[in-house]
Amino acid sequence: MDEKALQEHSKHYSENGLWEKIKKYSKKAGSSAVYAVLLLYYVLQKKEVPKKSKAVILGALGYFILPLDFIPDIAAGIGFTDDIGALVAALWQVSMYIDADVKQQARDRLKSWFGDHVDTSEIDDKLV
Repeated sequence: MDEKALQEHSKHYSENGLWEKIKKYSKKAGSSAVYAVLLLYYVLQKKEVPKKSKAVILGALGYFILPLDFIPDIAAGIGFTDDIGALVAALWQVSMYIDADVKQQARDRLKSWFGDHVDTSEIDDKLV
């Protein structure tokens, strides 16, 4: 996703919109997508993260929130593929800010929604 696209999608970000999207689609999107969203959300909250990195996060989260994107979220089996791609790309770009505290906050929130046996290794392995 290029800088222009990130700026465009960041217009669609709002904290309320993010929580509503997760609430509505968390089971369909799956725990890995929600974990990626939560990691980005908690990195976004860190004061030391530069504005350019925050813009990347806002662009990816804004794309996730958008109801109409490249592959519609309602498409069975593949609807969140493009969203996950944008989220993972953003995670790679801001991975240096994803520390143990960010991961723990994301896991705690994820467990409250999906239960104690949530596997975060699919995303965690991509951050190494």
